Amino acid sequence: MLIDTHCHLDAPEFDVDREAVWQASLQAGLRAVVIPGVTADTFQPIMRWCADHPQAVFALGWHPLFVDQAPQTALQDLQQTIEQVLAGPQAHQLVAIGEIGLDFYITRDNEAHQVAMLEGQLQLAKKFELPVILHVRSSIDTVLKYLRKHDIHQGIAHAFNGSRQQADAMAAQGLKMGFGGAMTWPRALRIRKLAAELPVEHIVLETDAPDIQPVWIGHQARNSPDQLKRIAEEMASIRRIEISQLIEMTGKNSLQVFPKLAHLCT
Repeated sequence: MLIDTHCHLDAPEFDVDREAVWQASLQAGLRAVVIPGVTADTFQPIMRWCADHPQAVFALGWHPLFVDQAPQTALQDLQQTIEQVLAGPQAHQLVAIGEIGLDFYITRDNEAHQVAMLEGQLQLAKKFELPVILHVRSSIDTVLKYLRKHDIHQGIAHAFNGSRQQADAMAAQGLKMGFGGAMTWPRALRIRKLAAELPVEHIVLETDAPDIQPVWIGHQARNSPDQLKRIAEEMASIRRIEISQLIEMTGKNSLQVFPKLAHLCT
């Protein structure tokens, strides 16, 4: 049950060889991939591609880095899109609201707008009983505040890079934490320590391809979902357990977050 819980396979970096990358990923043992939207413009291309690839599923949402591009009707439009998908043949492939959240790393100048979009999308997650895929860069405590406010207890804190205290708070809220290429860099001491010590039931695997490259690729090259097994091997080594055990446990965690994936992993 090797599941990439966060991969932007729709990104333009894959336009020249997306199908070849996908086939290589399946050959490397990938059983399922979750492709989150980041703006409304990405929704239809993602859904069209997933329609032809049964082991690919998707999430719909406005990424915090792009909320300033969102029209005033963005939340209403998103709700309408969700309703249409859930009433149609791809209902089983819509597994979450995402990628949503807050990003205070680059700027907080638009914090109010980011928060408004986050709250609106959390309300949609609650309304449609869908988990959330969260972007939490430099904003974990604030995101947690709104998860509690809106009573959200299912989802993933993607690319988690917080403290153990913050990890425990996320886990107490019912969230899993996504680990990927950042964990493979020897100097990423905090992430590696979390990867070693966090109870495994709170961990899922991800690539965030084409971004967050593992150390063996380097920062300049493109990351891809076929690297997930090697990322899993690195985590198994850090935790000193067998790779098969790590894949089984993190796969089980992924199915808890995304129960619609169960039919792909039997």
